[in-house]
Amino acid sequence: MHELSTPKVQNKFSENLKDTDKAIPSRNTVVTLECLGFKWELHPPQLFQSETLSKLYLAALKGSSVRETEQLLPVLSSRKSKNTALIKKMAISLKINDPQVTKIGFATALKNLYLSQVDMNLDDVLGVLASAHILQFSSLFQRCVAMMVGGLSPSNITNFYLAGCKYKEEPLITACEKWLEMNLVPQMGRQIHLRKIPKNLLQKVLRSPRLFTLSELHLLKTLLLWVYLHLNHRTRTIPEYETMLTFFNSLSKKTCFLDQEEERSLVPLFLSLRLHGITEGKDLDVLRRINFFPELWLLQVTANHYHAVENGGDMVPSRDFNTQAVRCGLLFSQECTTYSKMIAMYGFFFEIKGIRNDATSYSFYMQRMKHTDVGFPSSVCEYGLVSLRAERLVKYEIRAQALVDSRWQEFSTSQIMQKFRFAGRTCKSQVLKVQTVGSPIYVRLSHSNICTVDVKKKISELGKGGEERDSMIEPMNQEQEDQGKD
Repeated sequence: MHELSTPKVQNKFSENLKDTDKAIPSRNTVVTLECLGFKWELHPPQLFQSETLSKLYLAALKGSSVRETEQLLPVLSSRKSKNTALIKKMAISLKINDPQVTKIGFATALKNLYLSQVDMNLDDVLGVLASAHILQFSSLFQRCVAMMVGGLSPSNITNFYLAGCKYKEEPLITACEKWLEMNLVPQMGRQIHLRKIPKNLLQKVLRSPRLFTLSELHLLKTLLLWVYLHLNHRTRTIPEYETMLTFFNSLSKKTCFLDQEEERSLVPLFLSLRLHGITEGKDLDVLRRINFFPELWLLQVTANHYHAVENGGDMVPSRDFNTQAVRCGLLFSQECTTYSKMIAMYGFFFEIKGIRNDATSYSFYMQRMKHTDVGFPSSVCEYGLVSLRAERLVKYEIRAQALVDSRWQEFSTSQIMQKFRFAGRTCKSQVLKVQTVGSPIYVRLSHSNICTVDVKKKISELGKGGEERDSMIEPMNQEQEDQGKD
């Protein structure tokens, strides 16, 4: 008895079909597949695109000799007949235990054995992906992955991510992680779908250096909402912020929320936050009022706050800029020509600004503002500090990211140490130039106030270290200044 291999049978089909472009008529069906309570009639040339079906077919033929097997194959001979010889019908069955495989998805997968381009609905693609995995139909599987990567949204991000993990598809996993890094706050933070994000994925995204957020407070609100939705399973709408705070405030006062035994697993998530970036007095009061954080955490935040206030805005030196710098951001859509956002930090005011130069060219920078400048919003400093000091040394980085053809483009100024004054070119940062067709553009400013006095001494000390790209950036050149003009 001769063993049959998949390539040998495939080659036999190729030889027989070489001189014809016509598909085998359904009346000459070789294999009937029984699966999911249905029967599908398949032809060997198409069937052999699936490794699973090929193995089942070969197993059914295992008891036949090579000669007998060849008699089962279509013989196309113009000398004998223009039609194919009668082919013996066979039956194979496939049991599927994967709950992701749906009848619609499986039928679509089988249809792809015959047609190179079958329209798929994004709502059904998960079932097709699972079916392609069961069938070991690699080309269809990769088409599904590409479609999922290009169609990520708040409603499907979790299911697509879990599918990537289940089938060990790294490109899909990475695409989901990167999408969530950009959209955790601006999109998921306003969606009931936030509840479904797995804790391990959320923790990985929170620790990512690429994470985008509008502010540290926005990130805190998003994470509190995730916890709230997990504790309130029946909630089907996003609660008001005050409603959420009232809920946490109503919990046991014996110990804070994160110190409770059943909630300690959440501590690593909240350790990823940069609470020192929340500086408004009313927001600091909220942190204490909701009895959520351990007392030691709150004491550290309060101590950092008073240190900065008492030292003219100098923040506690950070050991690692990448993990401790204060973050804020803005979303720049294609419809915008200019867009800006004001930042207040211990009496110092900065504006992060974006300008669209043309259809695909953009410039982003930050500049120091005076509270007396025309157009300065009075609400920014109405109840806060105002510093009149002439100089402020700031370490900063401006990053921009945009999605183009399912790939993220990234732009960055790198980390820069710069002395900001009030007038002319001395008040503006380095300009980040962005060339992209993607929209929106996610722009993030990471910054840390270093000092206000004895600047030269600080620069000299940094220069001796030689580790950072902390070269002192003096006023912008004329080209940069022109790009920063309205």
